[in-house]
Amino acid sequence: MEYIYAALMLNSAGKEITEEGITSILGAAGIDVDASRAKALVAALENVDIESAVAQAAVAPVAVAAGGAAPAASAEAAAEAAPEVEEAAEEEKKEEEESGMAGLGALFG
Repeated sequence: MEYIYAALMLNSAGKEITEEGITSILGAAGIDVDASRAKALVAALENVDIESAVAQAAVAPVAVAAGGAAPAASAEAAAEAAPEVEEAAEEEKKEEEESGMAGLGALFG
């Protein structure tokens, strides 16, 4: 993740995204740099419009939030749905516990 942050910093500063730039930023942060990862990132970002990608990523959560802002259901419908949600959560918790127990059985079985 830190490699991508370094690339975003270079882009934000208006600098070209290069292996040397990424290595410099990560080195300044005290991170041991893997040259092959830096090279792979530079190659992967070669034809990518970072500004456009960031803008699309920033819009996606807003669209989800806008969808959630639909008119609220009546209080009666919400009250009916609440027990179903609680039951589903309890069932999921039981399934998680059972799968955890199965894993422990394999260790000591």
